[in-house]
Amino acid sequence: MAQAGTRSGNTPVRQASLREHNLGLVLRHIATGPPTAGGTDAAGGTVGTGGTAAAGGRVPSRADIAAATGLTRATVSALVDDLIGGRLVTEVAPTPRAGAGRPALGLVLAGNGPAGLGLEINVDYLAACVVDLTGRVRHRVVHRADQRPAGPRDVLARVADLAAAVRGEAERQGLAHAGTALAVPGLVTADGVVRLAPNLGWRDVDVPALVHGHPALAGAPLTVDNEANLAALGELHTAGPASFLYVSGEIGIGAGIVLDGALLRGARGWSGELGHVAVRPDGPPCGCGARGCLERYAGQDAILAAAGLADRGHTADQAVARLTSLAEAADPAALRALADAGSALGVTVAGVINVLDVDTVVLGGVYAPLTPWLAPAVEDEVNHRVLTAGWSPVTVRASRLGGDAAVVGAAGSVVRAVLDRPARWLAGGRP
Repeated sequence: MAQAGTRSGNTPVRQASLREHNLGLVLRHIATGPPTAGGTDAAGGTVGTGGTAAAGGRVPSRADIAAATGLTRATVSALVDDLIGGRLVTEVAPTPRAGAGRPALGLVLAGNGPAGLGLEINVDYLAACVVDLTGRVRHRVVHRADQRPAGPRDVLARVADLAAAVRGEAERQGLAHAGTALAVPGLVTADGVVRLAPNLGWRDVDVPALVHGHPALAGAPLTVDNEANLAALGELHTAGPASFLYVSGEIGIGAGIVLDGALLRGARGWSGELGHVAVRPDGPPCGCGARGCLERYAGQDAILAAAGLADRGHTADQAVARLTSLAEAADPAALRALADAGSALGVTVAGVINVLDVDTVVLGGVYAPLTPWLAPAVEDEVNHRVLTAGWSPVTVRASRLGGDAAVVGAAGSVVRAVLDRPARWLAGGRP
């Protein structure tokens, strides 16, 4: 059997490429453990949490990795030394073992090395957080204010200042900045231009150009992506299922579609605009220019207005907390507003399921705390409208990350880039 990292056929393998491959292979085994009989983890690669072996939670040793990969012990030991020197891996107390012999030191992801900075711009708040290599959130800040009156330049300046504060705290904890990912509720190109964010009033905003030179975002890559996409990735890497529809409920409604462990972006990277699917083509006008969009029936503002909680001087999070309290008290207006929103959401979600054949719907954003009241109506529509529901039931549940999914997913995407390509980090580059 060929050593891991070799290629079949007559294609030569450069030594640097072989080392890069093997570094990634070893780090994956430390992060997730050797694959079980069923194959790799759900995502088909590394995850940003844990750092223990998948099989029974056992921490792998150098010998375990050599046995699992087919690499020699000497090769594994040299690669592990490099990973330790780059603060990607650390040794821990020996794992208990049966039989004679001295127990080997275990290997886990280092919590004091590179970390990802996640940022989120939404209509009524800004958020920032730092996630270390193990997936642990080390610091998180949310600033709640309506961003619509301010222009893109001012909003981006505010989020950069928030990034500076969070990055400073991460540095005080001894973490190294590996990069930044920014989540935005809109259509984002591969080079970071926000083509359209209707609820913010943004059109053709070149984010990298506007934040260029800000010290909090300097020295490492900046990526910009749709907030629902990053939230879906965050959910995927918290032991989520391999295929699901993530629905982000805020003032706008977005969706992240994960199929077989991979995010479905579409031909131009703009998939998932669930909030602008028409529920009623002759319905009220939407900010996108169309009529009867889902956002007008199941968006945060629509639900609060239907429950009689709009324009009462509350911040959005206070209003949602009040709605939750009223629903718990069985207030008729609150229950009716949530049931109507859940029905509209269920009609739309059922159409997506009929097309994509996913078996799990994850409700995130403000939908997460409202899931107990939204889910029954969503499930009812799904059960009536999805052709396969009779023998292949669909699960509707709250996001494990709740309202933090987008910002945590953003930071986690930076961490996973390091885990996927450790050689670049060790070489002094960035993921």
